[in-house]
Amino acid sequence: MTSRTLLKIGELAAQTNVSRDTLRFYEKHGLILPSKRNNAGYRLYCAEDVHRISFILSAKEVGFTLNEIHQLLDLEVTKEQASCEDVKQFVDAKIEIVNQRLAEIKRVKRSLQALSDACTGGDAPATQCTILEALGDQHPQD
Repeated sequence: MTSRTLLKIGELAAQTNVSRDTLRFYEKHGLILPSKRNNAGYRLYCAEDVHRISFILSAKEVGFTLNEIHQLLDLEVTKEQASCEDVKQFVDAKIEIVNQRLAEIKRVKRSLQALSDACTGGDAPATQCTILEALGDQHPQD
């Protein structure tokens, strides 16, 4: 594909291995914009859009949210004005969020494990279930 070749949404979807609906979703959220529309109103995309979709998919794969991907795309487009440190700080902030989520997941796992360990299982009716009892005794924290 030359840099001047324009692709319809289906062609872009095929080249990037994403659905048309995904491309429309990305467009709705401002991650991509068609280069132009033809006389029939079809969206037309350029070679740079193939790269942009690849960038979005790579960022999504490592855990960035759509909002964060939008910010990364802004950094990528204005990389002449941004520093490598700006991008690193962005990624380091994401690492901190991931670390917080991991700590929360570990806390949840410990709680679930304690519930499971306290239960003897067996054929007793669920009215005797220590898990249901423990969950019923929990009070929301203010």
